Amino acid sequence: MKTVCIEKRGALGGTCLNIGCIPSKALLNAVANYRAAKHSFPKLGIKCSGLSYDLNQIMKQKQEAVTGLTKGVEILFRKYKVDYVKGTASFLSKDALNIKLNEGGQEKIQAKKMLIATGSDVSPLPGEPLKIDEKVVVSSTGALSLKEVPKKMIVIGAGVIGMELGSVYQGLGADVTVVEFQNQIMPFADGEVSKHMLKYFKKEGFNFLTGHKVVGGSVGERSAKVVVEDAKSGKKQELEADIVLVATGRKPYTEGLHADKAGVKLDSHGRVDVNKELMTNVPNIYAIGDVVKGAMLAHKAEEEGIAAVENMLGEGGHVNYGAIPGVIYTHPEVAYVGKTEEELKKENVAYSKGFFPMMANSRSRAMHDGEGFVKVLTDKKTDKILGVHMVSSVAGEAIAEMVLAMEYGASAEDVARTCHAHPTMSEAVKEACLGAYDKTCLLYTSDAADE
Repeated sequence: MKTVCIEKRGALGGTCLNIGCIPSKALLNAVANYRAAKHSFPKLGIKCSGLSYDLNQIMKQKQEAVTGLTKGVEILFRKYKVDYVKGTASFLSKDALNIKLNEGGQEKIQAKKMLIATGSDVSPLPGEPLKIDEKVVVSSTGALSLKEVPKKMIVIGAGVIGMELGSVYQGLGADVTVVEFQNQIMPFADGEVSKHMLKYFKKEGFNFLTGHKVVGGSVGERSAKVVVEDAKSGKKQELEADIVLVATGRKPYTEGLHADKAGVKLDSHGRVDVNKELMTNVPNIYAIGDVVKGAMLAHKAEEEGIAAVENMLGEGGHVNYGAIPGVIYTHPEVAYVGKTEEELKKENVAYSKGFFPMMANSRSRAMHDGEGFVKVLTDKKTDKILGVHMVSSVAGEAIAEMVLAMEYGASAEDVARTCHAHPTMSEAVKEACLGAYDKTCLLYTSDAADE
């Protein structure tokens, strides 16, 4: 198909590449190296005197990574002869778009097939007790480009964005307090993962107010006050910080799209409504990514993009939403795929559990990097893998093996009987699977690991 991509940002790659996944990982990597030099190197016999950081250089290397990748996408467009228009598109009809060009003027485009991939935008606090100004009260976008490390930082929301960016500035010396409405941090995660990470973050110096909501506040030129309320008791307290990060989630971005002019229906959450083939109610228009239902993950959007185009061509594209991994790139990392233990209990599914602590893994011990565990949940009758949850410095990489296993409907025994190189951290995956299907070999439990 002859293809044109319309992007208003002026840099390709969307939220992930420009103001999301990539810049945040560049910052997290820099901070992880700084913390290693400060805390881990002395244990290894490596001495560092006069250790410090240069925030300007940290931000510069972040932007270099972003720019390099966005330019790479442009090269791919040229290689595959994809036209690239810099501007904002809105529907005129089901097969026509009006584009407000970034350089000025307008252009109209007609197409037989349309793909909506407008992504998401920052969600403000409910009722907006504090308005984001990207100076004192910042979104994730503002937090990626702070001019200085705040002495005190309040993070509203203990999800992926809040904990990752909170980790960046806490690692550089900020006193970070995290406010979360739910009673646990990372509320979408498996309960054992959430419990473990809360304990770890507290040990690292984070402060937490779970079960609290923001009910008010005021913003000055260089600081802000935040009023929080205990959801149970109603007791209020006032917090003050140099920077407040609002990380309460994202919302689908359809502003100015004029989907109604094409006859495209949105659901009650403002998302573009699609069927299992990612087709909207208008047969020639498809939609993918953050603007449709499901997890707001770049790799989920990527799989949907491929499937949507295959469906446009009649080739039967499909996405297995039960095998979409999630990763939180803190240190240690959190990675997961499939069902949590809480979900299996709620669904009355009989399951088995294998658990292996990273401290019992040879490579982890040799590297003084034993924080975390691997947890595998399987169907009690068939041994089919239903969910995997990891906490480890390499969890984001190690989870891929179990995503592949789940994609092919593997059992825990299949993985446990697969030879894993020794010594590697991936052996912890093998051991957890061994524990899930053969209880006589299970040497560790989650309770024992906590001890």
